[in-house]
Amino acid sequence: MIETLLALAVLPIAIPALSLLILTLAALALRDVAGTKDVVAKRPPTRTTVLVPAHNESTHLLPTIACLRAQLGPLDRLLVVADNCSDDTAALARQAGAEVLERTDARHRGKGYALAFGVEHLRADPPDVVLVVDADCTVSAGAVQAIAQRCVVSARPVQMLNLMRAGAGASRKHRILEFAMRMKNLVRPLGSSHLGQACHLMGTGMALPWALISTARLATGHIAEDMQLGIELAGADQAPQFFPYAEVSSHFPTDTGVAKVQKSRWEHGHLAVIMQELPALAWAALRTRKPALLVMALDLLIPPVALYLLVLLAALLGTLAASLLWPVWFAAAAVMTTAAALFALSIGLTWLFFGRDLLSLGDLVSTPAYALWKLPVYIAYFLKRRSGWTRTQRPSAG
Repeated sequence: MIETLLALAVLPIAIPALSLLILTLAALALRDVAGTKDVVAKRPPTRTTVLVPAHNESTHLLPTIACLRAQLGPLDRLLVVADNCSDDTAALARQAGAEVLERTDARHRGKGYALAFGVEHLRADPPDVVLVVDADCTVSAGAVQAIAQRCVVSARPVQMLNLMRAGAGASRKHRILEFAMRMKNLVRPLGSSHLGQACHLMGTGMALPWALISTARLATGHIAEDMQLGIELAGADQAPQFFPYAEVSSHFPTDTGVAKVQKSRWEHGHLAVIMQELPALAWAALRTRKPALLVMALDLLIPPVALYLLVLLAALLGTLAASLLWPVWFAAAAVMTTAAALFALSIGLTWLFFGRDLLSLGDLVSTPAYALWKLPVYIAYFLKRRSGWTRTQRPSAG
């Protein structure tokens, strides 16, 4: 009896490994999709507004504006919301040909407030689709029209493939960062799309029909407003779709300390969403058995991978050591050994089919050291959780 209870006690640590393997295996069926051409039904021209929230982004905004303006049709608009800026973001955006709104509200800071401000401005002349692109990102050729058409055809939110690049000659640590993002933003959404035609929103490269974004709860100040919005939309039978045929991309900061701050912000937000949204999402998925809710819950079960690796290794070593001293721990050790094997298989398959261009086998084996580098990020989450909009400091593009 005690042996069974101990095995059940460690089961929650094992479940994310199973979730990750399920999504990884499902992604293999669609691994050749990204980068290919999607066939979208012919429709009349779509009125698209590209909404760019920007907080002190004067250094990196101009390439974003140039990329987006080159893809706009005669009915489209490019709207930059210069939110609580203390630099010349607004002036540069106007000079580059964008429509600009300036917002100043020191009490209500965050990307969600900037998006809500932009959407409110659009009510006087609403578009068919609003595409959100971060101020330091560029999109692939034809991406604006392609995702807008998909959004109109499906009448649902649509998420582009969102990747960050480490760049040529990047350090192993930065290449591991890129591998981790590829696993989270490519492999797992491919898997959830295959299983349930749904994915989480990623903040940039996300398009929403006007009927949805005009009524969405945007001004929350949540550090992961994109994931929270996607879950709320899925609960209203409007789960986001993944669109890997178009890509939005940016570059990791080259400074290690800056990269850590950026990852800290992302992963604090991810953990906050898990704590706040997972119970209700999991219950709704089990109660309704809707595939979209099930796959989104399955994905949300997976904590930040570096954190999960640390927890998994600690639980594995702890239960193995305990089982050597007290046989009653044997079943728990078996559960954790199985979970570690499932996790390793998921990482190995991701590397084999999606990541060999980034990491050598030796690099892959070294990833536990990267997880240790992230340990202060997770300690900080429980000591002092991040909130609001903290812009990542990046080196000059020049």
